[in-house]
Amino acid sequence: MERNYKTVLKAATAEIEEKKSRFIANVKPVFSEEEAIEFINDLKARFWDATHNVYAYYIFGDSVVQRFSDDGEPSGTAGMPVLEVIKRMGLCNVVVVVTRYFGGTLLGASGLIRAYSRSAAEGILAAGIIERIYCTKFQVTVEYALLGRIRNLIESEGFYLKDVIYGQDIDFIVYVPKNDTERFSKLLIEAANADILIENLCDEYISVDKDGKYIGT
Repeated sequence: MERNYKTVLKAATAEIEEKKSRFIANVKPVFSEEEAIEFINDLKARFWDATHNVYAYYIFGDSVVQRFSDDGEPSGTAGMPVLEVIKRMGLCNVVVVVTRYFGGTLLGASGLIRAYSRSAAEGILAAGIIERIYCTKFQVTVEYALLGRIRNLIESEGFYLKDVIYGQDIDFIVYVPKNDTERFSKLLIEAANADILIENLCDEYISVDKDGKYIGT
């Protein structure tokens, strides 16, 4: 069953320094374990001379897949803290690789946990947190006289207006969360006194930002 979830918008990089050690976080949205592994391997090849390439990913599909690696750091000080940041921020379908170049000063277990956690969080914030919402895509057709009323209703009720097409009539392209489709149809039919055509186009995910604004599919 499809469900809504939070992930990151795009691939991004963030870097911090801790006692002269460089920690470089690379973050990417992914949809399969194979995609995550490819990303990890690409970064291992790119940063072949690094002291460590620590990673974690959390992916859901037919089942949940979560993996992490300390890549030579003391057990529990690197990969697990990165995974915990992903989960604490409520994200899935994301992979984080934190590359470390040792600066000559030992950080200790607590210092490593803080550094890897902070680096992962900075990378995630740079990638931008979004919500993926499973919706039904509708095309709504009305006469020009109903343009203002229907548009205001769509926007005020929290549905996601993708486009307005001006032709012989007005066509609105609207995304509606799956659990709200009946209310959507009822509200629009009442507002238009049934003088309206509502066509179900497809079901798909859309992305919305932290303010709930539609930003794409």
